[in-house]
Amino acid sequence: MTQEAEQGIGRVGVWNSRLSSDDREFQDENREAAAELDELGYGAIWLGGSPGVARAVPLLAATRRISVATGILSIWNQTADEVAQDVAGLDPDQAGRFVLGLGVSHAPMTEGYARPYAKMVEFLDGLDSAAAPVPPARRVLAALGPRMLTLAADRSAGAHPYLVTVEHVAQSRAALGPGKLLAPELGVILDPDRARAHATARAALAVYLRLPNYVNNWRRLGFTDEDFADGGSTRLLDALFAIGDTTTVRTRVAAFHEAGADHVALQALRHDGALPREEWRELAAAVPLS
Repeated sequence: MTQEAEQGIGRVGVWNSRLSSDDREFQDENREAAAELDELGYGAIWLGGSPGVARAVPLLAATRRISVATGILSIWNQTADEVAQDVAGLDPDQAGRFVLGLGVSHAPMTEGYARPYAKMVEFLDGLDSAAAPVPPARRVLAALGPRMLTLAADRSAGAHPYLVTVEHVAQSRAALGPGKLLAPELGVILDPDRARAHATARAALAVYLRLPNYVNNWRRLGFTDEDFADGGSTRLLDALFAIGDTTTVRTRVAAFHEAGADHVALQALRHDGALPREEWRELAAAVPLS
């Protein structure tokens, strides 16, 4: 990882979909939460839910130091020219804290889905040739498999893989090589009741068990049909999520870093789906953020 990248997003960030919402009901709290995350010392906010660049603008304006990233913008939702224009339109005083995360999405969620790797190559070409190009150093790819990881190394600052294990982090580092950003997401459930925590994990995992890109990646890691049945086996859940107390999370974050991650994006999950502000505070006090 380059020194510039490490200074830009730090060692630990947060991943959350609600923070990317454009629903007016949530705007004030989202800005307040972003400002608090900045003060707590997190390095980056990753906006889930396939957000456009515009979704980062309110959070960039509400903060002074923390980076804000799309995690992950689907390349099927906009053209490369449109995305490049949106990036060029960011406030110059804030644009240096923005990271463009890109992904190929999934066939069940995308009309006309075909040849995703070629589509990503075409999209990156479009960003390079736009009137105001988005340089490789300002973009990362949601890479899971070997080909996309190689593309991330060749055409971007690095990779932001989602729902992965410690083993996958190590494999990703080997594929990316040194000097490239590796910023995996890690689901976190702070709940001493393991049965309830596993129910929370299964609820979060349900949609992804229907997406071949994720299931195929888990198969490469040694999981089988038995692990995908009934909402996910305990073995799968415990490999994909840090479940328990803050000590469990701190240990898993350390394992991710030791396996080659530069930055870990923590997605704190609650059984009630509320914005996990208390969890973010607990984690900031327990997990080394720098």
